[in-house]
Amino acid sequence: MDDATKTELEAAAFRRLISHFQERTDVQNIDLMNLSGFCRNCLSRWYQEAANERGIDMDKPQAREIVYGMPFDEWKEKYQTEATAEQKAAFEKSHTH
Repeated sequence: MDDATKTELEAAAFRRLISHFQERTDVQNIDLMNLSGFCRNCLSRWYQEAANERGIDMDKPQAREIVYGMPFDEWKEKYQTEATAEQKAAFEKSHTH
């Protein structure tokens, strides 16, 4: 496989991941962190860092809007719930190295 095709496939998979996260508003970031070690915020930070490394001026809110499909504050208001004691405990356990 040539590099251009590989890049196209990676981009398609990334777009599908973003779409999936935007569709699955029932899945909280803390659940993603507890299961996979990354969440929507991580993905948006990686996106922002990649843009900045290429000389593209992008800030955190802009990157988050790409990942969330709306401004972050709007997403939080519509979909974010308070983390349960169990979620918080799982987070502490999984992120204590």
